[in-house]
Amino acid sequence: MTTPVEELLRRSHALGADPRNTNFAGGNTSAKGTAVDPVTGTPVELMWVKGSGGDLGTLREAGLAVLRLDRLRALSGVYPGVDREDEMVAAFDFCAFGPGGAAPSIDTAMHGLIQAAHVDHLHPDAGIAIATAADGEELTTRIFGDRVVWVPWRRPGFQLGLDIAAIQAAHPQAIGCILGGHGITAWGETSQQCQANSLEIIRTAEAYLAEHGRPDPFGPVLAGYEPLGEQERLARAAALLPVVRGLASTDAAQVGHYTATFEVLDFLSRAEHARLAALGTSCPDHFLRTKVAPLVLDLPATAPLEQAIERLRELHAAYRADYAAYYARHATASSPAMRGADPAIVLVPGVGMFSFGKDKQTARVAGEFYLNAINVMRGAEAVSAYAPIEEAEKFRIEYWELEEAKLRRMPAPRPLAARVALVTGGGSGIGAATARRLAAEGACVVVADRDVAAAEAVAGQIGAGAHRVADVAVAVEVDVTDEAQVIAAVRAAVLAFGGVDLVVNNAGLSLSRSLLETSVADWDLQHDVMARGSFLVARESARVMIEQGMGGELVYIASKNAVFAGPNNVAYGAAKADQAHQVRLLAAELGRYGIRVNGINPDGVVRGSGIFASGWGANRAAVYGVAEEELGEYYAQRTLLKREVLPEHIAGAVFQLTQLTQTTGLHIPVDAGVAAAFLR
Repeated sequence: MTTPVEELLRRSHALGADPRNTNFAGGNTSAKGTAVDPVTGTPVELMWVKGSGGDLGTLREAGLAVLRLDRLRALSGVYPGVDREDEMVAAFDFCAFGPGGAAPSIDTAMHGLIQAAHVDHLHPDAGIAIATAADGEELTTRIFGDRVVWVPWRRPGFQLGLDIAAIQAAHPQAIGCILGGHGITAWGETSQQCQANSLEIIRTAEAYLAEHGRPDPFGPVLAGYEPLGEQERLARAAALLPVVRGLASTDAAQVGHYTATFEVLDFLSRAEHARLAALGTSCPDHFLRTKVAPLVLDLPATAPLEQAIERLRELHAAYRADYAAYYARHATASSPAMRGADPAIVLVPGVGMFSFGKDKQTARVAGEFYLNAINVMRGAEAVSAYAPIEEAEKFRIEYWELEEAKLRRMPAPRPLAARVALVTGGGSGIGAATARRLAAEGACVVVADRDVAAAEAVAGQIGAGAHRVADVAVAVEVDVTDEAQVIAAVRAAVLAFGGVDLVVNNAGLSLSRSLLETSVADWDLQHDVMARGSFLVARESARVMIEQGMGGELVYIASKNAVFAGPNNVAYGAAKADQAHQVRLLAAELGRYGIRVNGINPDGVVRGSGIFASGWGANRAAVYGVAEEELGEYYAQRTLLKREVLPEHIAGAVFQLTQLTQTTGLHIPVDAGVAAAFLR
């Protein structure tokens, strides 16, 4: 026999797996049942409900809040009224059953006060379309008869729970309700019945919109606003994204996400898109992530790129002024401070949607929520007129003290949060270790390598614990000697995360030969990979960093051989010396843009090294007269510290350079102490 918790999790996963039912981390579900109180040994009625911030599709038992139902319902007797209902959230703590459990969400009262064993509160696009229609109440009756009841807009909280409970009692035949401006709630005496009722509401709304909706609710296509062809669209997106990311990061650094689905491009091509976008979103889950309204470029897709960039700068300044005015109109003495005036959503006709957040997942989810909003607007306009909740109500949600408290509970950001790193030669050795370390410190990482399978493996390892691997790391194939491939790799980084902040020039190889044995091909190959390759990667990355206007950082993995003269090493040592001087030259040139350029000089990194595994190790071992498997220890014994240098040590030095914010033009030896390679 299944337990209430098992039934609840099964239902939650089924509902959360289908985006038609609810958005990521949106909505909540609950189940009521009986358990034995370990203190008294007697049965007690409990409610298990999805906690604050969880996601239905991936919900686990640890993500549930567990409350005593008798105590929760008894709060009705001490409820001080709607003006003080925020106090009731703290009262939930006195209803908790047992240790642990997730923090109860603001919707907890709704679940507890409804007289049904199982309750679902969801945010389906079709349901919100009815909820935001100008004549939503009349539509609800027309579509559902007496099986679903209209509940006028009220901010989520204890009073909304009381309202729904009263409506349920007055309409015993009802299976659920449409919450004006918000979403749906359904209930049932079994988990299966509750799920069936939720799906009945959603699918009935979808069917009605499909059957009765106007075919072009967003109006006719505007000339010049049609979607660009794929290649032109991607090229324009890559050109605009760094500029827009820099604008959206005026108050705090943001990661970007690019969306160009049919729904987005079609919306932006239609005559009504500007009017509807200005109305903003309605469902609280939507505008908490998308802000009250997006920034919309008011130029056709065919406008010259320079004109589009200039207009985006003008619109951004106006957006910030409008947002500050919005805050001033509604803020009170007790309101939290304004969190930032930059847009979270930027819409570009013909190109698509740029969304921004503190990390990639937040940016991606913001875009997904605005896509939900487009679907909602389409449905509402198809059968009525889109009429979201009033601006003052949006402010009450956005600057709710309970939302502020949720933000305060979030862990402090990691050191490289909102930074985008590109690591060449990232498929093995130093590059792989560096990519892993930067991601562990909070960066989004682009793992670039000639061996794309190796790069994909590293990216997969990095993203193994993430909701999606691509929220943390992506792999790109690149031969750094090929200018076109380097340009494409940097563009891939921009399209993946919105830009580039930190570049690690690590790609390299070595051939150990004497002067007389070194061919022109040997010389050219090593200089092409390390000197030319570093130059190309630095140049293309610097273009993006300058466009962003957010500063940036280049780190060269050079070598102790850049300053140390050893035998049988002329091509490799000369190429590394070239890299080392690029550090100094670019530090002098790029400092005015806030771009720092530094280098690391490793020595003898044998374990995990692609260079040593490809024959360099055997060659150097022969030069020094030791067995290849003893080469690492040989290098260690010739150092002052007698320690072997590992890829993780180089990765640690790269991270430390990111923290030396006032340092540029520096080379750091990571060689366990080689006196002949001292820089002074």
